[in-house]
Amino acid sequence: MSAAANLPGWGSHSRGHVADNVLYFVRVLRAAGLPLGPAKVIDALAAVEAVGVDNRTDFREALAAVLVSRREHLPIFEQAFDLFWRNPRLLEKMLAALLPKIHGRAADVDENLPARLAQAMLPQPPPSGRGEEQESELDAAFSFSAREVLQRKDFATMTAEELTEVKALLRKMKLPLPSRPVRRTTAAARGRAIDLRATLRGSVGAGGALTPLRYRARRRRPPPLCVLCDVSGSMDRYARMLLHFLHAITSDRHRVHVLTFGTRLTNITRHLRHRDVDVALGRVAGAVEDWAGGTRIGRCLTEFNRHWSRRLLGQNAVVLLISDGLDADAGDGLAFEAERLAKSCARLVWLNPLLRYSGFEARPAGIRALLPHVDDFLPVHNLETLTDLAKALAEPHARGNAALAFAN
Repeated sequence: MSAAANLPGWGSHSRGHVADNVLYFVRVLRAAGLPLGPAKVIDALAAVEAVGVDNRTDFREALAAVLVSRREHLPIFEQAFDLFWRNPRLLEKMLAALLPKIHGRAADVDENLPARLAQAMLPQPPPSGRGEEQESELDAAFSFSAREVLQRKDFATMTAEELTEVKALLRKMKLPLPSRPVRRTTAAARGRAIDLRATLRGSVGAGGALTPLRYRARRRRPPPLCVLCDVSGSMDRYARMLLHFLHAITSDRHRVHVLTFGTRLTNITRHLRHRDVDVALGRVAGAVEDWAGGTRIGRCLTEFNRHWSRRLLGQNAVVLLISDGLDADAGDGLAFEAERLAKSCARLVWLNPLLRYSGFEARPAGIRALLPHVDDFLPVHNLETLTDLAKALAEPHARGNAALAFAN
């Protein structure tokens, strides 16, 4: 039986039970994502020993001072503390919180409870001690095969357990872009431009003797990345998964801007910059009002070109357009706006989940209007395609060659 099953009342704590429950509470927080090691357990026990358990507020503040090191971790700690140390039937409440709303919920369970906290507080299946060595060996043999299958499996066909594992993998992915020269220069050993000021400064103490020339070369830095993600009904499953990937690349690098579109354009860059992925995606869900609705690609691109293009697409920016191209307006005005978008950026990459079908044909009007103006036309429906995207962006490209490559 776990320590959580023996939660004592506030007036009759035994010292052993308190220590067991503190230990289990730290494990719950660690499973929920807080960076807590064995030293934190010792510190938490010392803090509880110092303040005692008679005053609940002092007990809570002592644990928070020891276990919480970042501001974004405080809401998770508070919810876990309230559920763990006050609720007499913790596991039953947590199971009820995971059920659909139609079955009802407990009145004191927060509807905004992070999913990872709910999973962390559920009881884990006990490990089997019989045949442990053989089972671990079999698991190791089959783990690579399962991971390889998961890399190629479509997001739309995954089970709940597979989606959870893929989300964890998406959070670790990166999207490196090749560095490009910028206008600013820096000191260099060789170069075409002579640094006159540095050369004269070096010749001051030379007493008229010849001094070597100093040079400057142009700096190199990755270009800005702008992502336009379709969140209409036909893209719902893929958009939800790709947001985990977009959160990872937004946190990994600077100058990344993410906007969603369906029937309107929404800038979600500020929300994705939050370190906690659960909090970030929760804020995105609250900000995007047209999720799983219709699609007005032409109108949304018009708004982007008028109000956002000059702000975000400077310095050889790369644009990722994530959409299936199914436009409710039948491509009305889409060709003109796509051409304008392509001329405003250094590279326009279209990621379309419909390319997963081997017999895909560019028949819809929206696809035919977009295709001539994009530089790369790539699929995006599993982990393998995202890996191929990183490889494609690292290679040189020719402008507007996607239509020709797709025709061939």
